Amino acid sequence: MIKPFSFLVLSSLLFSGCSLIPEYQQPQAPVAATYPLAPVSRDESAAALDWREFFSDPALHRLIETALANNRDIRIATLNVEAYQARYRIRRADLLPDVSTAGSGSRQRVPADLASGDKATIESQYSVGLNVSYEVDLFGRVRSLDQAALQRYLASEQAQRSARIGLVASVANAWLTLQADQALERLTSDTLDTYESSYQLTRRSAEVGTVSDLALSQAQTLVQGARGSMARYRRQVAEDRNQLVLLIGGELPVDLSSGDWERQSLPEVPVGLPSDLLNRRPDIVEAELLLKAANADIGAARAAFFPRISLTADAGTSSEELSGLFNGGSGVWSFFPRISLPIFNAGRLQASLDVTQVEKDIQVARYEKAIQSAFREVSDGLAATQTFGQQIEAQQGLVSASAKYYRLAESRYLTGIDSSLTLLDAQRTLFAAQQALISDQLAERAATIDLYKALGGGWQG
Repeated sequence: MIKPFSFLVLSSLLFSGCSLIPEYQQPQAPVAATYPLAPVSRDESAAALDWREFFSDPALHRLIETALANNRDIRIATLNVEAYQARYRIRRADLLPDVSTAGSGSRQRVPADLASGDKATIESQYSVGLNVSYEVDLFGRVRSLDQAALQRYLASEQAQRSARIGLVASVANAWLTLQADQALERLTSDTLDTYESSYQLTRRSAEVGTVSDLALSQAQTLVQGARGSMARYRRQVAEDRNQLVLLIGGELPVDLSSGDWERQSLPEVPVGLPSDLLNRRPDIVEAELLLKAANADIGAARAAFFPRISLTADAGTSSEELSGLFNGGSGVWSFFPRISLPIFNAGRLQASLDVTQVEKDIQVARYEKAIQSAFREVSDGLAATQTFGQQIEAQQGLVSASAKYYRLAESRYLTGIDSSLTLLDAQRTLFAAQQALISDQLAERAATIDLYKALGGGWQG
């Protein structure tokens, strides 16, 4: 009874050492060594800067925490990790012997003409035993599949991390968009009040003949235009709230305060070098892990050309009487080694190997594309963050100049020096400049968040 099991263990130790997985070589990064327009490199990285440190707004903290707990995309990514972990455990179990036990009993009536005697007999048989089966992984087929499953499981964890980083950035951008649209709504409301006051003043002047119908019509167009803008911004605010509800996976807190738009600010993002992205961008790490999985699949496909050895052993006890199962001399055992070698399969194994090699080439291309996409995103973010400052500064200057123009035009109109047309033009110019400033500020803050995301920041743990 001991011999087959000893042989099984000994065989597994002797024949499980070969692997046909190709030696993995990391592809060269198809990007430049430095970013264009990049500042002086520093040791810090955005990946090490947690979102709780990057964003200082307490209301945004609440939204991000709620989103990470409730967002459905994150739930799907988490469940995918659990699924790949289970698949890996399945492959891992194939490395160990499969042990099972079974018991059986039977009673059979044998008719007289078939029995050895002259009359019918009742035959009974009872058995209980242990079965052990094992594939000797002589050429590493099972271990190659196990390695591929492990890499895909690790890749799913990186996909989950990438989803979390993307969610943090999406919630932050949606929150800033809501604040910007609320600021535009307030600006439009104040401007509409100014336009309506000017219209009423112009209408009274037109009634006494001191202002032309052209000036009255122009004042009316400003009022109607502002009313249209007011409706648009109200709609955008509602849509922004709906977007946040979707992202956080529930209703917005009733006590959520949007704060002062002008005081919203984000810190400078530490950039580092393009080589840092290879280890800090989860989507790049995921692509490389999938490349390693495809590389392991080649080992399994190669091993399929070689013999497969399986060992099966049974040991137990058998008796005609249930009470005699464990009596001396009732033991039984059997040992079934089996070897199979492919001879003819119409090119199926070669085609399977070709598929795995092509899949590896596909994963190489995807890995290189992930690096190139990350490089472009960071380069775009650097270009945006380094030019938006000048653009906003110029726009703030335009707002100041437009406000001065409006004050002078109003003063000259009230003293009768200029016509109302100049005042209306000044009002329109100031409103457009203020709208553009808020839009530029939103674009600049969104670009900073996108750069933070592109550098792999936003999630720790």
